[in-house]
Amino acid sequence: MTRTRTLVLLRHGESRGNARGVFTGWIDVPLTAHGEEQAREAGSLLRTHDLRPTRAHSSALTRAAHTCTLTLAAAGCPDTAPAHTWRLNERHYGALQGLERRAVCEQYGEEAYRRWRRSVDAVPPPLPAHEAVAYAEDPRYGGFGLARLPRAESLDDVRARLLPYVTEAIAPQLAAGHTVLVTAHSNSLRALVAHLDRLTPQETEELNIPTGMPLCYELDEQLLPVVRGGRYLDPETAQAAAKTVAEQGL
Repeated sequence: MTRTRTLVLLRHGESRGNARGVFTGWIDVPLTAHGEEQAREAGSLLRTHDLRPTRAHSSALTRAAHTCTLTLAAAGCPDTAPAHTWRLNERHYGALQGLERRAVCEQYGEEAYRRWRRSVDAVPPPLPAHEAVAYAEDPRYGGFGLARLPRAESLDDVRARLLPYVTEAIAPQLAAGHTVLVTAHSNSLRALVAHLDRLTPQETEELNIPTGMPLCYELDEQLLPVVRGGRYLDPETAQAAAKTVAEQGL
């Protein structure tokens, strides 16, 4: 009998940026009260389905790290200590960060808005250099230097900086038989799902990841999905929430 490995992907719960309808990117915002409740509900779902993570990873951003901690506690795994990395951060939205999605759509037009938001290769206008200095001084990104930090990213850029961490840190844990929880963001998870499921650019554009909804992948010995697309633990709610994500700002 072929043994499978379990990978659980979780987009953070609703953040204040989500609630305001803005491009948040690398801006570090907390969860709303609803987002905290989503994280606990995600953990309860994991417990109900007997999915107790023995290893966990989150981005370096507060909304993902807090979601991960709340989820693990609710799942009955408070002693599973998450690793935090900028490589799982949300896509850097450059000069769009902090702007309302609807305002960006109205200013630049729906075509540009859709490309910046959904395509794999479009890069938003870059963050001005003087605004990027704050990231270079942040200890979470220490040692990078201003020249190495992104000032805007395409989804392909996110995929390129995410995959080395997946290969070096997450894959060995899966191969060893751990149930691994990865708590990240809309676009870092889109990039990871596109890699796992070998999605085409068009399929990737149509992919939407809802907040607070555990997505479970069973992987074979080559760490490939047994079922393409995995399975949401609450599929009906996840489908409706993904539709809402697709329509944001329009």
